[in-house]
Amino acid sequence: MGDERLISRRQVLVVGGAVVALGQMVGRPARAAAGEAEINRILAGRTAKTTGLTLDVPSIAENGLVVPVNLSVASPMTATDYVRAIHLIAPENPVPLVASFRFTPASGRAATSMRMRLAQTQDIIAIAELSNNDVLIAKAEVKVTIGGCGG
Repeated sequence: MGDERLISRRQVLVVGGAVVALGQMVGRPARAAAGEAEINRILAGRTAKTTGLTLDVPSIAENGLVVPVNLSVASPMTATDYVRAIHLIAPENPVPLVASFRFTPASGRAATSMRMRLAQTQDIIAIAELSNNDVLIAKAEVKVTIGGCGG
């Protein structure tokens, strides 16, 4: 065997951990940029109002696989005044656009509930598009103790 140099298990683990950490650091700016691009796509140059849209999420989620979300907009839902859509965005997720919900005056009210996956602690953003072309935005931070997107 002589002069062969073997890598110890500890060295393999250290190098592997460094590679994983570097991959996370490199991927984070790309994810954030994708989330920002999604928000800008929906806003389409419009200025969002910060009142009128309710985003109800827990401040701490023990498991990122099942984070409950409640969304609602106080709207008369008439033929001339209604919510067209509510979009939910998690900018740090591998796919930032979590869901889009479409509404019509026949919907009766603009409200929905769901469970979503979160990769990590992040600000969740909801954007509502109204029939008069106005947009509403709400943001809430969710602290995730166990990620749910494999990220």
